[in-house]
Amino acid sequence: MLVASNRGFLRFWVFAVLTCLIAIAAAACSPQDFKTQAAQTTQIVARMGSGPKTFNYAMNDSSPNIFGYTYTGLIETTGAGELEPGLAESWTISADKLKFVFTLRDALKWSDAKPLTADDVIFTFQDVYFNPKIPTNVRSIFAIGESRALPLIKKISDRQVEFTLPEAFSPFLRSIASSAILPAHALRSAVSENDPKGNPKFISTWGTGTNPNEIVVNGPYRIAAYNPNQRIIYERNPYYWRKDPQGRPLPYIERVVSQIVESADTALIQFRSGSLDVLDIGPTSFQLLKAGEKRGNFTIYNGGPSAGTSFIAFNLNQGKRNGKPLISPIKSSWFNTVEFRQAIAYGINRSAMINNIYRGLAEPLDSPVAIQSPYYLPPEKGLKAYDYNPEKAKELLKSAGFKYNAQGQVLDSKGNRVRFTINGNSGSRTVEALLSQMKGDLSKIGIQVDAQIIDFGTLVERITNSLDFDCVFLGFGNDVEPNSVANLWQPDGESHLFNQKPLTGTIEGRVIADWEAEIGTIFTQAAQEYDEPKRAALYARMQQIAQEKLPLIHLVNSLSFSAARNTVQGVELSPLSYEQTMWNVAKMQVIEDK
Repeated sequence: MLVASNRGFLRFWVFAVLTCLIAIAAAACSPQDFKTQAAQTTQIVARMGSGPKTFNYAMNDSSPNIFGYTYTGLIETTGAGELEPGLAESWTISADKLKFVFTLRDALKWSDAKPLTADDVIFTFQDVYFNPKIPTNVRSIFAIGESRALPLIKKISDRQVEFTLPEAFSPFLRSIASSAILPAHALRSAVSENDPKGNPKFISTWGTGTNPNEIVVNGPYRIAAYNPNQRIIYERNPYYWRKDPQGRPLPYIERVVSQIVESADTALIQFRSGSLDVLDIGPTSFQLLKAGEKRGNFTIYNGGPSAGTSFIAFNLNQGKRNGKPLISPIKSSWFNTVEFRQAIAYGINRSAMINNIYRGLAEPLDSPVAIQSPYYLPPEKGLKAYDYNPEKAKELLKSAGFKYNAQGQVLDSKGNRVRFTINGNSGSRTVEALLSQMKGDLSKIGIQVDAQIIDFGTLVERITNSLDFDCVFLGFGNDVEPNSVANLWQPDGESHLFNQKPLTGTIEGRVIADWEAEIGTIFTQAAQEYDEPKRAALYARMQQIAQEKLPLIHLVNSLSFSAARNTVQGVELSPLSYEQTMWNVAKMQVIEDK
């Protein structure tokens, strides 16, 4: 059941947060104490890497979040990326593929027992997602064609709604699957009423300070309690629609506890001590845990290559704010030189990353399209790859007008020493190791790199609003449908981080490169195309341009692992979901530990 993590929107991967161990005893009560107190209730305790930013689905733009447990949509996605009925039991498509009629399941209810009807669907899309006064990322995935027109929606009956598209839009069903349905009866007044600044109250509604009893949901769980910086407790939604083949209501597990553990090291300690039941793990933790599976009565699950991407991106924005350049014109001239970016790519030793940092449990990453996607173009089929070649890097720099001084340092044509900063999020030894290696690798081709670790909130603010950064290391979630990350590649997309429009205010003189515009056009054309070979050709061209021009320099793709106690049954690790282990929590069970 994948829908409600805002899949398809900006989802920065926080590899971990905090570098030092946080003593378990520092919490108001330890996770183990909490498990003992709840021993009479079937429950599962999982890690959440950081606290939620909001309880308002439409206003969320990052993970981790609460929505995989609390909301669902008309269509859902399986762990393998296939579409299946959700709140809608069926749908029909007109011959011209412009009209989609969805039929809701009978007798659906919200978590407060109020009926869930077509009115909620109309409200969700027409009043919230398609409302220009509400800055939600959801709207952009329904903006169709060059005109960015939105679908029209109308009510046919209490159980049927019809969407009419302005033109062909092949990812429509997947866009629907990425969009949760919201409760009209609980939120309508917040949409229609304005705050003192003239903005809909909805924008600030259901923040994390809201009483959990006020949050109305339609997913398998509802929020029972939230202790900031400690945990979120979810309880079974008694009105959740799904049942198992024997007719028993789901979910099986009565309570889920998301223990907020920012440090990956602390999370590992808690799992080994029995305080956590499941834990998504990286290569280092895999090495530490694998040998103890039998003794520890847990199982390590391998989900294969991650669907996400990891990369560095230079700030290519040439705009100004209040007459002042967003980035130093000297640095901007370097970053906007394609040979410079290619030299950086050749100068990074990805094989060393895989062997030394990921313990061999990763692969080189060359494409912005998920390896699980049918549109993925591998290097053996023509995608340009940048295997480690420091001499090639030096040649490219010289060909672009850079030169070396007697100390082997790179200077630009005006004699400026080439030096820049890479920002990464705090709290992850993996991130720190990656930045440290890149700093060392690039020093070998004469470029000085300053690695700066900052907290995730500050990092997001810099790349989305202040635009004050040289280069950033990030990870993105991904999907089998490339259009799910159109926001990253469309020049006006909310997540177009390498040449970003600010979230607030305006900038002057922002330049869109020809290749950048072409990628945006390709995404528009591919979304209009239903012929699969033609779509594949378009996305292949997009990948080739992206790898030639390198707005993102892709690094490595780690394997997906999780550890779960053998008392937890029904684990199906999905690398396509941010939740990975917990994506199908509604079908998981906890059995007695014998």
